[in-house]
Amino acid sequence: MDGQRKTGESMKSVFLILAVFLSAIFLLSGCGGQTAERTPSGASGQETESTGNVDEEMTDMENTGSAQEYTPDTRVVDVINDPVFGDHGRLIFPADRSIDGNLELKDVGRILTWYNNVNPERTVGIANYLKDQASAGEQIFYDIYTDEEKAEDPDKEDTGLFFFRGDPGQKTAVVNAGGGFVYVAAMHDSFPQALELSRRGYNAFALIYRPGADTACEDLARAIAFLHEHAEELKIDMTDYSLWGGSAGARMAAWLGSYGTESFGEREYPAPAAVIMQYTGLSDVTGNEPPTYACVGTSDGIASWQSMERYVSRIRDNGTDAEIEVFDGLRHGFGLGEGTVAEGWIDHAVSFWERNMK
Repeated sequence: MDGQRKTGESMKSVFLILAVFLSAIFLLSGCGGQTAERTPSGASGQETESTGNVDEEMTDMENTGSAQEYTPDTRVVDVINDPVFGDHGRLIFPADRSIDGNLELKDVGRILTWYNNVNPERTVGIANYLKDQASAGEQIFYDIYTDEEKAEDPDKEDTGLFFFRGDPGQKTAVVNAGGGFVYVAAMHDSFPQALELSRRGYNAFALIYRPGADTACEDLARAIAFLHEHAEELKIDMTDYSLWGGSAGARMAAWLGSYGTESFGEREYPAPAAVIMQYTGLSDVTGNEPPTYACVGTSDGIASWQSMERYVSRIRDNGTDAEIEVFDGLRHGFGLGEGTVAEGWIDHAVSFWERNMK
């Protein structure tokens, strides 16, 4: 127990230093209250690209469902305030961002700082998917903290898991969006991945967490504990579960995979069968890393592809399965990479996870 306590204290010190570092970047960048994860000079000024490329399956998903569908011109606030979502509609979009009342779904990329290749059709499709699930009586959101815990720490009100159902009894993935530990970019960086995993039969949960490296990892640890404790009720299989993440979310997945839930306030639960990481610049390798898949673009001004290659190489040198895909010309935060050279990376990531299942 002393060793675990020291590990936890050591990690908290690391996170404190990281938080101070990120705050310093914020103060120097003058980015209107937004903080970048390892953002080099000029990177925070990137424009967010949108791509209209989308497969036929996504188009079909948009054209079916409830009678009153959302459209690209639907205002974000109208989705947030849709009674079908109860009090949880506000967590579909970044709760830590100021959202203009006239912002439409087709323009959500404007509030997803540091992200590129945001797909408007995908955004509309996911909003309609969530509405259809809720309208059909499916529970789409699960609190991970009790009312008492939220009363003690009101920030925990903005946490929980969105459930993208696969087949009953199938394996489980937990997906963590990035956002520089300042906000949670779920609509582009975790919901699309979770939906794709559910369409392959896997049960996927997208975590909405408290920004901040330490609190984010505590929330992920709690989410893992919650899913283990409620696996029977949720009809999911937590053996060989996987942790997914992009940018800051990838750091969360890697840290929980390496240090374990016990380092972040929960009792010890099994390590994931695989960690799936997108575009983040980690360097420390503990030797306890689970099998790790990573992908990144060569034009990423925030996460160096060379750093990610070295990270994956060191994991592999320790005898652990690891692989990386590097995509020429892609910038930070490409999500599913639809219509780019990265399209299909999620298929490779799923195959990697599957080969590491026991």
